[in-house]
Amino acid sequence: MDVPKRPLGFALIQLRLAGICNTDLELQRGYYGFSGIPGHEFVGQVVAADSPSLIGKRVVGEINLACGQCASCAAGMGRHCETRTVLGIVKHPGAFAEFLTLPESNLRVVPDHVTDEQAVFVEPLAAACEILEQVSLPPAAEVAVLGDGKLGLLIAQTLLAHGALVSVFGHHADKLKIAQRAGASIDASPTTRFPFVVESTGTANGLRQAIQMVQPRGTIVMKSTVHDQVTIDTAPLIVNEITLVGSRCGLFDPAILLLSTGKVDVASLLSAEFPLSQAPAAFQEAARRGVLKVLLRNDQAS
Repeated sequence: MDVPKRPLGFALIQLRLAGICNTDLELQRGYYGFSGIPGHEFVGQVVAADSPSLIGKRVVGEINLACGQCASCAAGMGRHCETRTVLGIVKHPGAFAEFLTLPESNLRVVPDHVTDEQAVFVEPLAAACEILEQVSLPPAAEVAVLGDGKLGLLIAQTLLAHGALVSVFGHHADKLKIAQRAGASIDASPTTRFPFVVESTGTANGLRQAIQMVQPRGTIVMKSTVHDQVTIDTAPLIVNEITLVGSRCGLFDPAILLLSTGKVDVASLLSAEFPLSQAPAAFQEAARRGVLKVLLRNDQAS
């Protein structure tokens, strides 16, 4: 690929490290009708920008490119801009390339003491933090996290740092041990119902499971993005007056704070690393059952 041209107000960023997300795997399967360069979890180094203070800085980038003009943007909800593009997902080339561009306003400088291997988790960790922006969790709230994959484990740690009493449900003993070390209770099947359930299985069946686990007038936070039709029986949702909350991207600053203060451990979530030139093999590894985070490193980065 040619080095992308840098529009006014954008930065040209050299990729350092990127992470393969379940959403990237779903894009391969047809999610969003995507074609192009995927990748939205990254840390890179600014090589050109309108703002001289950014040049040479290590950065991460919020992935939604908003128009700044519509009603959603005026309300401070650029992530829901009617004409937004999304890095590596909707009409904007992604991070799985040597160079990428993003608006300078999307960038956040990575603190010096935060490593690349930590910084690459800012985007999915921000998605975990978004739950706390959307749902008011009282002190010591009991929360079930359904799913022990990458996002589920980040969500569990984020909610634990907030003071919630977290139970993680999954089927992989090694992953459940990561949650347990962080302070969560672990289980393979629910025996009680919870006031809050976070569905992060990444499967079409996850929402049905979450409905079975939530208390009357409880709240389900839906995190899974899958290229499947999800069919559910709506009767228990209506009869039990359940609140469903769709939850997607989050602001980066809370995630950077969690990483910089050591309140979230991401080292245990790393499974493998490949050079960018071996991205197809990396995708195959990331799609293997039980694998956690697979990284792509740009060996050309200084």
